[in-house]
Amino acid sequence: MILIAATIGIWLFATAWIYLDTKRQLQHVLDTRLMEAARMVGSLVTSGEIALSARVDGAPLSIPLPEPGHVSYERQLSCQIWSFDGRLIGRSSGAPEAELSDETSGFSEREVGGEPWRVYAVADRDKGIRVLVGDRLGLRDRLVTDLVRGLLLPAALMVPLLAFLIWASVGRGLRPLRHLTQGLKARGAEDLCPISVGNPPSEIRPVVEALNGLFGKVAAAREHERSFTAFAAHELRTPLAGLRTQVQVALAAKDPETREGALRQTLVAVDRTSRLVRQLLAMSELDATVDEGEPHDILVGPALEEVIASLATGRTSTRVQLDPALHHTTIRMNRELFHLAVRNLHENAVQHSPEGGLVRWFLAGSTSRPMIAVEDEGPGIPEDEIGLVTDRFFRGRHHSAVGSGLGLAIVDAALRRAKATFELRSRQDRPGLRAGFSINTAAS
Repeated sequence: MILIAATIGIWLFATAWIYLDTKRQLQHVLDTRLMEAARMVGSLVTSGEIALSARVDGAPLSIPLPEPGHVSYERQLSCQIWSFDGRLIGRSSGAPEAELSDETSGFSEREVGGEPWRVYAVADRDKGIRVLVGDRLGLRDRLVTDLVRGLLLPAALMVPLLAFLIWASVGRGLRPLRHLTQGLKARGAEDLCPISVGNPPSEIRPVVEALNGLFGKVAAAREHERSFTAFAAHELRTPLAGLRTQVQVALAAKDPETREGALRQTLVAVDRTSRLVRQLLAMSELDATVDEGEPHDILVGPALEEVIASLATGRTSTRVQLDPALHHTTIRMNRELFHLAVRNLHENAVQHSPEGGLVRWFLAGSTSRPMIAVEDEGPGIPEDEIGLVTDRFFRGRHHSAVGSGLGLAIVDAALRRAKATFELRSRQDRPGLRAGFSINTAAS
Protein backbone atom coordinates (compact mmCIF):
# COMPACT_ATOMS: atom_id res chain seq x y z
CA MET A 1 0.00 0.00 0.00
CA ILE A 2 2.87 2.38 0.76
CA LEU A 3 4.46 1.68 -2.63
CA ILE A 4 1.17 2.14 -4.47
CA ALA A 5 0.31 5.36 -2.60
CA ALA A 6 3.82 6.71 -3.16
CA THR A 7 3.63 5.90 -6.88
CA ILE A 8 0.27 7.66 -7.26
CA GLY A 9 1.54 10.63 -5.24
CA ILE A 10 4.66 10.96 -7.37
CA TRP A 11 2.62 10.67 -10.55
CA LEU A 12 0.22 13.42 -9.40
CA PHE A 13 3.12 15.60 -8.30
CA ALA A 14 4.79 15.12 -11.68
CA THR A 15 1.52 15.95 -13.45
CA ALA A 16 1.12 19.18 -11.46
CA TRP A 17 4.73 20.08 -12.14
CA ILE A 18 4.32 19.41 -15.87
CA TYR A 19 1.08 21.40 -15.88
CA LEU A 20 2.68 24.49 -14.34
CA ASP A 21 5.86 24.25 -16.38
CA THR A 22 3.97 23.59 -19.61
CA LYS A 23 1.63 26.48 -18.97
CA ARG A 24 4.60 28.79 -18.46
CA GLN A 25 6.40 27.59 -21.57
CA LEU A 26 3.24 27.58 -23.67
CA GLN A 27 2.60 31.16 -22.58
CA HIS A 28 6.07 32.07 -23.80
CA VAL A 29 5.67 30.22 -27.12
CA LEU A 30 2.26 31.73 -27.90
CA ASP A 31 3.43 35.20 -26.90
CA THR A 32 6.33 34.78 -29.28
CA ARG A 33 3.93 33.82 -32.06
CA LEU A 34 1.80 36.89 -31.36
CA MET A 35 4.91 39.04 -31.70
CA GLU A 36 5.93 37.33 -34.95
CA ALA A 37 2.45 37.64 -36.42
CA ALA A 38 2.21 41.34 -35.49
CA ARG A 39 5.60 42.12 -37.00
CA MET A 40 4.77 40.16 -40.13
CA VAL A 41 1.55 42.08 -40.67
CA GLY A 42 3.41 45.31 -40.00
CA SER A 43 6.01 44.41 -42.61
CA LEU A 44 3.28 43.65 -45.17
CA VAL A 45 1.76 47.08 -44.68
CA THR A 46 5.16 48.68 -44.88
CA SER A 47 6.10 46.78 -48.06
CA GLY A 48 2.97 48.00 -49.85
CA GLU A 49 1.13 44.70 -50.14
CA ILE A 50 -1.76 46.49 -48.40
CA ALA A 51 -2.42 49.90 -50.04
CA LEU A 52 -2.53 52.73 -47.56
CA SER A 53 -5.27 54.31 -49.58
CA ALA A 54 -7.52 51.60 -48.23
CA ARG A 55 -7.61 53.49 -44.98
CA VAL A 56 -9.94 56.08 -46.45
CA ASP A 57 -12.40 54.11 -48.56
CA GLY A 58 -14.46 53.21 -45.49
CA ALA A 59 -14.19 49.37 -45.50
CA PRO A 60 -11.47 47.62 -43.47
CA LEU A 61 -9.23 45.29 -45.42
CA SER A 62 -9.12 41.55 -44.88
CA ILE A 63 -5.68 40.67 -43.53
CA PRO A 64 -4.28 37.22 -44.39
CA LEU A 65 -2.44 35.55 -41.47
CA PRO A 66 0.13 32.74 -41.74
CA GLU A 67 -1.30 29.32 -41.03
CA PRO A 68 0.04 28.09 -37.68
CA GLY A 69 -0.75 24.45 -38.44
CA HIS A 70 -3.32 24.01 -35.66
CA VAL A 71 -6.91 24.45 -36.81
CA SER A 72 -8.26 25.52 -33.42
CA TYR A 73 -5.50 28.04 -32.97
CA GLU A 74 -6.04 29.40 -36.50
CA ARG A 75 -9.66 30.14 -35.70
CA GLN A 76 -8.76 31.96 -32.50
CA LEU A 77 -5.82 34.10 -33.70
CA SER A 78 -7.08 37.57 -34.65
CA CYS A 79 -5.43 40.65 -36.13
CA GLN A 80 -6.46 44.34 -36.41
CA ILE A 81 -4.84 47.43 -37.98
CA TRP A 82 -5.83 50.74 -36.46
CA SER A 83 -4.88 54.25 -37.40
CA PHE A 84 -3.71 56.67 -34.75
CA ASP A 85 -6.92 58.68 -35.24
CA GLY A 86 -9.00 55.65 -34.10
CA ARG A 87 -10.16 54.12 -37.38
CA LEU A 88 -10.11 50.36 -38.11
CA ILE A 89 -8.10 49.93 -41.31
CA GLY A 90 -8.08 46.13 -41.57
CA ARG A 91 -8.78 42.94 -39.66
CA SER A 92 -8.51 39.19 -40.12
CA SER A 93 -11.52 36.96 -40.62
CA GLY A 94 -13.17 36.18 -37.32
CA ALA A 95 -11.53 39.13 -35.55
CA PRO A 96 -13.91 41.20 -33.39
CA GLU A 97 -14.74 44.70 -34.49
CA ALA A 98 -14.06 46.10 -31.02
CA GLU A 99 -10.54 47.30 -30.45
CA LEU A 100 -8.47 44.47 -28.96
CA SER A 101 -6.21 46.72 -26.89
CA ASP A 102 -5.76 50.35 -25.90
CA GLU A 103 -2.04 49.91 -25.59
CA THR A 104 0.20 51.49 -28.20
CA SER A 105 2.78 48.70 -28.05
CA GLY A 106 3.62 45.61 -26.04
CA PHE A 107 1.53 42.94 -24.38
CA SER A 108 -1.75 43.46 -22.60
CA GLU A 109 -4.79 41.48 -21.49
CA ARG A 110 -8.31 42.68 -22.05
CA GLU A 111 -11.84 41.31 -22.00
CA VAL A 112 -13.46 41.52 -25.45
CA GLY A 113 -16.96 40.18 -26.03
CA GLY A 114 -17.04 38.63 -22.61
CA GLU A 115 -13.82 36.67 -23.17
CA PRO A 116 -10.27 37.44 -21.92
CA TRP A 117 -7.73 38.10 -24.67
CA ARG A 118 -3.97 38.26 -24.77
CA VAL A 119 -2.88 40.96 -27.24
CA TYR A 120 0.41 42.21 -28.65
CA ALA A 121 0.52 45.70 -30.20
CA VAL A 122 3.08 47.14 -32.67
CA ALA A 123 2.97 50.87 -33.62
CA ASP A 124 4.44 52.36 -36.82
CA ARG A 125 4.48 56.13 -36.32
CA ASP A 126 5.87 56.76 -39.80
CA LYS A 127 2.79 55.15 -41.36
CA GLY A 128 0.44 56.18 -38.57
CA ILE A 129 -0.86 52.66 -37.81
CA ARG A 130 -1.06 50.18 -34.91
CA VAL A 131 -1.08 46.44 -35.53
CA LEU A 132 -2.88 44.35 -32.85
CA VAL A 133 -2.62 40.53 -32.82
CA GLY A 134 -4.28 38.51 -30.05
CA ASP A 135 -5.78 35.20 -29.06
CA ARG A 136 -8.22 34.04 -26.41
CA LEU A 137 -6.75 32.98 -23.08
CA GLY A 138 -9.33 30.20 -22.95
CA LEU A 139 -7.57 28.59 -25.89
CA ARG A 140 -4.30 28.51 -24.00
CA ASP A 141 -5.95 26.94 -20.97
CA ARG A 142 -7.58 24.37 -23.21
CA LEU A 143 -4.24 23.43 -24.74
CA VAL A 144 -2.68 22.90 -21.29
CA THR A 145 -5.75 20.99 -20.14
CA ASP A 146 -5.54 18.71 -23.17
CA LEU A 147 -1.87 18.03 -22.37
CA VAL A 148 -2.60 17.19 -18.71
CA ARG A 149 -5.51 15.03 -19.77
CA GLY A 150 -3.10 13.17 -22.03
CA LEU A 151 -0.97 12.47 -18.97
CA LEU A 152 -3.80 11.55 -16.62
CA LEU A 153 -5.51 9.18 -19.01
CA PRO A 154 -2.53 6.80 -19.24
CA ALA A 155 -2.12 7.16 -15.47
CA ALA A 156 -5.70 6.05 -14.90
CA LEU A 157 -5.00 2.97 -17.02
CA MET A 158 -1.47 2.28 -15.75
CA VAL A 159 -1.89 2.78 -11.99
CA PRO A 160 -4.11 -0.31 -11.54
CA LEU A 161 -1.69 -2.36 -13.61
CA LEU A 162 1.25 -0.92 -11.68
CA ALA A 163 -0.52 -1.62 -8.38
CA PHE A 164 -1.04 -5.25 -9.42
CA LEU A 165 2.61 -5.60 -10.43
CA ILE A 166 3.77 -4.10 -7.12
CA TRP A 167 1.46 -6.38 -5.16
CA ALA A 168 2.57 -9.45 -7.13
CA SER A 169 6.30 -8.69 -6.92
CA VAL A 170 6.27 -7.81 -3.21
CA GLY A 171 4.14 -10.86 -2.46
CA ARG A 172 6.55 -13.06 -4.41
CA GLY A 173 9.53 -11.53 -2.60
CA LEU A 174 7.96 -12.07 0.84
CA ARG A 175 6.68 -15.58 0.12
CA PRO A 176 9.88 -17.24 1.43
CA LEU A 177 9.55 -15.17 4.61
CA ARG A 178 5.99 -16.43 5.09
CA HIS A 179 7.15 -20.01 4.50
CA LEU A 180 9.97 -19.42 6.98
CA THR A 181 7.52 -18.11 9.58
CA GLN A 182 5.16 -21.03 9.08
CA GLY A 183 8.02 -23.50 9.31
CA LEU A 184 9.29 -21.97 12.55
CA LYS A 185 5.80 -22.01 14.08
CA ALA A 186 5.40 -25.69 13.21
CA ARG A 187 8.74 -26.70 14.75
CA GLY A 188 9.04 -28.44 18.05
CA ALA A 189 11.32 -27.23 20.84
CA GLU A 190 13.82 -30.03 20.12
CA ASP A 191 14.00 -29.48 16.36
CA LEU A 192 17.19 -27.53 15.67
CA CYS A 193 17.77 -28.74 12.10
CA PRO A 194 18.82 -26.10 9.53
CA ILE A 195 16.02 -24.26 7.76
CA SER A 196 15.51 -24.99 4.07
CA VAL A 197 13.45 -22.51 2.01
CA GLY A 198 14.73 -23.36 -1.45
CA ASN A 199 16.41 -20.45 -3.18
CA PRO A 200 15.39 -17.39 -1.14
CA PRO A 201 15.88 -13.81 -2.43
CA SER A 202 19.06 -12.01 -1.43
CA GLU A 203 17.10 -9.95 1.13
CA ILE A 204 15.91 -13.08 2.98
CA ARG A 205 19.08 -15.18 2.65
CA PRO A 206 21.00 -13.43 5.50
CA VAL A 207 18.07 -14.07 7.87
CA VAL A 208 18.00 -17.77 6.97
CA GLU A 209 21.78 -18.07 7.33
CA ALA A 210 21.73 -16.26 10.69
CA LEU A 211 18.93 -18.49 12.00
CA ASN A 212 20.72 -21.64 10.83
CA GLY A 213 23.90 -20.41 12.53
CA LEU A 214 21.94 -19.75 15.73
CA PHE A 215 20.33 -23.21 15.59
CA GLY A 216 23.78 -24.75 15.18
CA LYS A 217 25.13 -22.88 18.21
CA VAL A 218 22.09 -23.80 20.34
CA ALA A 219 22.37 -27.45 19.27
CA ALA A 220 26.09 -27.51 20.12
CA ALA A 221 25.46 -25.81 23.48
CA ARG A 222 22.66 -28.24 24.29
CA GLU A 223 24.78 -31.24 23.35
CA HIS A 224 27.64 -29.85 25.40
CA GLU A 225 25.32 -29.34 28.37
CA ARG A 226 24.02 -32.88 28.10
CA SER A 227 27.54 -34.30 27.91
CA PHE A 228 28.64 -32.14 30.80
CA THR A 229 25.70 -33.27 32.96
CA ALA A 230 26.23 -36.93 32.06
CA PHE A 231 29.95 -36.82 32.80
CA ALA A 232 29.41 -34.87 36.02
CA ALA A 233 26.81 -37.38 37.21
CA HIS A 234 29.15 -40.26 36.38
CA GLU A 235 32.15 -38.67 38.12
CA LEU A 236 30.12 -37.85 41.22
CA ARG A 237 28.65 -41.33 41.39
CA THR A 238 32.07 -42.98 41.79
CA PRO A 239 33.35 -41.04 44.85
CA LEU A 240 29.92 -41.11 46.49
CA ALA A 241 29.79 -44.88 46.10
CA GLY A 242 33.32 -45.10 47.52
CA LEU A 243 32.31 -42.94 50.45
CA ARG A 244 29.40 -45.21 51.25
CA THR A 245 31.54 -48.32 50.98
CA GLN A 246 34.33 -46.96 53.22
CA VAL A 247 31.83 -45.76 55.83
CA GLN A 248 30.21 -49.20 55.85
CA VAL A 249 33.65 -50.79 56.27
CA ALA A 250 34.49 -48.44 59.14
CA LEU A 251 31.20 -49.16 60.87
CA ALA A 252 31.57 -52.93 60.50
CA ALA A 253 35.28 -53.13 61.36
CA LYS A 254 36.24 -54.23 64.88
CA ASP A 255 39.94 -53.82 64.25
CA PRO A 256 41.09 -50.23 64.95
CA GLU A 257 43.64 -50.40 62.15
CA THR A 258 41.02 -51.44 59.61
CA ARG A 259 38.67 -48.74 60.83
CA GLU A 260 41.43 -46.12 60.57
CA GLY A 261 42.26 -47.20 57.02
CA ALA A 262 38.61 -46.99 56.00
CA LEU A 263 38.32 -43.52 57.50
CA ARG A 264 41.50 -42.46 55.71
CA GLN A 265 40.06 -43.63 52.40
CA THR A 266 36.84 -41.83 53.27
CA LEU A 267 38.85 -38.62 53.66
CA VAL A 268 40.43 -39.16 50.23
CA ALA A 269 36.98 -39.66 48.69
CA VAL A 270 35.69 -36.54 50.40
CA ASP A 271 38.66 -34.56 49.07
CA ARG A 272 38.05 -35.87 45.58
CA THR A 273 34.33 -35.12 45.73
CA SER A 274 34.80 -31.61 47.09
CA ARG A 275 37.41 -30.86 44.44
CA LEU A 276 35.13 -32.19 41.73
CA VAL A 277 32.18 -30.13 42.96
CA ARG A 278 34.37 -27.03 43.13
CA GLN A 279 35.62 -27.64 39.60
CA LEU A 280 32.11 -28.23 38.30
CA LEU A 281 30.97 -24.94 39.82
CA ALA A 282 34.00 -23.15 38.33
CA MET A 283 33.33 -24.60 34.87
CA SER A 284 29.66 -23.66 35.10
CA GLU A 285 30.58 -20.11 36.08
CA LEU A 286 33.01 -19.85 33.16
CA ASP A 287 30.35 -21.07 30.75
CA ALA A 288 27.88 -18.50 32.06
CA THR A 289 30.34 -15.59 31.82
CA VAL A 290 30.12 -13.55 28.61
CA ASP A 291 33.27 -11.40 28.77
CA GLU A 292 36.66 -11.51 30.47
CA GLY A 293 35.67 -9.08 33.23
CA GLU A 294 37.49 -6.02 34.50
CA PRO A 295 41.30 -6.40 34.31
CA HIS A 296 43.52 -5.54 37.30
CA ASP A 297 47.23 -5.08 37.90
CA ILE A 298 48.32 -8.25 39.71
CA LEU A 299 51.67 -8.65 41.46
CA VAL A 300 52.32 -12.29 40.60
CA GLY A 301 54.48 -13.40 43.59
CA PRO A 302 52.14 -12.44 46.45
CA ALA A 303 49.09 -13.62 44.47
CA LEU A 304 50.71 -17.05 43.98
CA GLU A 305 51.62 -17.28 47.67
CA GLU A 306 48.00 -16.57 48.58
CA VAL A 307 46.71 -19.33 46.30
CA ILE A 308 49.34 -21.85 47.46
CA ALA A 309 48.57 -21.12 51.12
CA SER A 310 44.86 -21.75 50.56
CA LEU A 311 45.63 -25.17 49.04
CA ALA A 312 48.18 -26.32 51.65
CA THR A 313 46.10 -29.07 53.24
CA GLY A 314 47.06 -32.73 53.49
CA ARG A 315 50.10 -33.17 51.23
CA THR A 316 52.80 -31.51 53.29
CA SER A 317 55.56 -33.62 51.69
CA THR A 318 55.33 -31.80 48.35
CA ARG A 319 57.82 -28.95 48.15
CA VAL A 320 56.83 -25.66 46.52
CA GLN A 321 59.37 -23.17 45.22
CA LEU A 322 58.72 -19.63 43.91
CA ASP A 323 61.11 -17.74 41.67
CA PRO A 324 62.02 -14.41 43.41
CA ALA A 325 61.56 -12.64 40.07
CA LEU A 326 57.80 -13.27 40.33
CA HIS A 327 57.65 -10.80 43.25
CA HIS A 328 58.73 -8.05 40.86
CA THR A 329 56.46 -9.01 37.96
CA THR A 330 53.04 -7.44 37.44
CA ILE A 331 50.54 -8.59 34.86
CA ARG A 332 47.20 -7.05 33.87
CA MET A 333 44.42 -9.62 34.06
CA ASN A 334 41.09 -10.24 35.66
CA ARG A 335 41.81 -11.27 39.26
CA GLU A 336 39.17 -14.04 39.45
CA LEU A 337 40.34 -15.63 36.19
CA PHE A 338 43.97 -15.44 37.36
CA HIS A 339 43.19 -17.15 40.68
CA LEU A 340 41.09 -19.81 38.94
CA ALA A 341 43.85 -20.64 36.44
CA VAL A 342 46.68 -20.60 38.99
CA ARG A 343 44.73 -22.62 41.56
CA ASN A 344 43.98 -25.44 39.12
CA LEU A 345 47.51 -25.42 37.70
CA HIS A 346 48.95 -25.73 41.20
CA GLU A 347 46.45 -28.43 42.21
CA ASN A 348 47.25 -30.39 39.06
CA ALA A 349 51.02 -30.11 39.70
CA VAL A 350 50.70 -31.17 43.35
CA GLN A 351 48.36 -34.09 42.62
CA HIS A 352 50.72 -35.54 39.98
CA SER A 353 53.95 -34.98 41.93
CA PRO A 354 55.41 -37.91 43.85
CA GLU A 355 56.01 -37.86 47.60
CA GLY A 356 58.74 -35.31 48.30
CA GLY A 357 58.51 -33.95 44.75
CA LEU A 358 59.19 -30.32 43.83
CA VAL A 359 56.61 -27.94 42.32
CA ARG A 360 58.41 -24.87 41.00
CA TRP A 361 56.84 -21.58 39.89
CA PHE A 362 59.15 -19.38 37.86
CA LEU A 363 59.30 -16.58 35.30
CA ALA A 364 60.00 -17.54 31.68
CA GLY A 365 59.52 -15.96 28.28
CA SER A 366 60.74 -12.51 27.18
CA THR A 367 60.83 -9.21 29.03
CA SER A 368 58.00 -7.73 26.97
CA ARG A 369 55.83 -10.85 27.24
CA PRO A 370 56.81 -12.93 30.30
CA MET A 371 55.38 -16.38 30.92
CA ILE A 372 54.23 -17.54 34.34
CA ALA A 373 55.25 -21.20 34.38
CA VAL A 374 55.00 -24.13 36.78
CA GLU A 375 56.90 -27.42 36.67
CA ASP A 376 56.30 -30.64 38.54
CA GLU A 377 58.14 -33.94 38.81
CA GLY A 378 55.20 -36.17 37.97
CA PRO A 379 54.89 -38.62 35.05
CA GLY A 380 54.11 -35.84 32.56
CA ILE A 381 51.73 -36.13 29.62
CA PRO A 382 52.39 -38.34 26.59
CA GLU A 383 52.80 -36.46 23.32
CA ASP A 384 49.67 -38.00 21.83
CA GLU A 385 47.57 -36.68 24.74
CA ILE A 386 48.87 -33.07 24.88
CA GLY A 387 46.07 -31.83 22.63
CA LEU A 388 43.39 -33.75 24.53
CA VAL A 389 44.06 -32.92 28.17
CA THR A 390 42.20 -29.59 27.93
CA ASP A 391 39.01 -31.44 26.95
CA ARG A 392 36.50 -31.76 29.76
CA PHE A 393 36.59 -35.02 31.72
CA PHE A 394 39.52 -36.37 29.72
CA ARG A 395 41.74 -38.49 31.95
CA GLY A 396 44.93 -39.72 30.35
CA ARG A 397 47.06 -42.71 31.08
CA HIS A 398 48.85 -40.96 33.98
CA HIS A 399 45.81 -39.54 35.75
CA SER A 400 45.80 -39.17 39.53
CA ALA A 401 43.49 -41.00 41.91
CA VAL A 402 41.56 -37.88 42.81
CA GLY A 403 41.53 -36.34 39.34
CA SER A 404 38.35 -35.81 37.36
CA GLY A 405 39.68 -34.51 34.05
CA LEU A 406 38.50 -30.95 34.64
CA GLY A 407 41.55 -29.12 36.03
CA LEU A 408 43.37 -28.29 32.80
CA ALA A 409 40.05 -27.75 30.99
CA ILE A 410 39.21 -25.04 33.55
CA VAL A 411 42.67 -23.50 33.16
CA ASP A 412 42.32 -23.43 29.37
CA ALA A 413 38.81 -21.92 29.52
CA ALA A 414 39.83 -19.24 32.06
CA LEU A 415 42.94 -18.22 30.12
CA ARG A 416 41.06 -18.10 26.82
CA ARG A 417 38.47 -15.88 28.50
CA ALA A 418 41.33 -13.62 29.67
CA LYS A 419 42.85 -13.66 26.14
CA ALA A 420 46.04 -15.27 27.47
CA THR A 421 48.22 -17.91 25.78
CA PHE A 422 48.34 -21.33 27.45
CA GLU A 423 51.18 -23.79 26.79
CA LEU A 424 51.71 -27.38 27.90
CA ARG A 425 54.73 -29.60 27.28
CA SER A 426 56.60 -32.39 28.98
CA ARG A 427 59.93 -31.55 30.63
CA GLN A 428 63.09 -32.43 28.73
CA ASP A 429 65.54 -32.72 31.62
CA ARG A 430 63.50 -35.15 33.74
CA PRO A 431 59.97 -36.60 34.04
CA GLY A 432 57.33 -34.01 34.69
CA LEU A 433 55.09 -31.41 33.06
CA ARG A 434 55.70 -27.76 32.34
CA ALA A 435 52.61 -25.53 32.07
CA GLY A 436 52.60 -21.79 31.58
CA PHE A 437 50.61 -18.84 30.36
CA SER A 438 51.59 -15.42 29.07
CA ILE A 439 49.80 -12.11 28.83
CA ASN A 440 50.85 -8.51 28.24
CA THR A 441 52.60 -6.99 31.26
CA ALA A 442 51.33 -3.87 32.97
CA ALA A 443 54.63 -3.16 34.74
CA SER A 444 57.73 -5.05 35.78
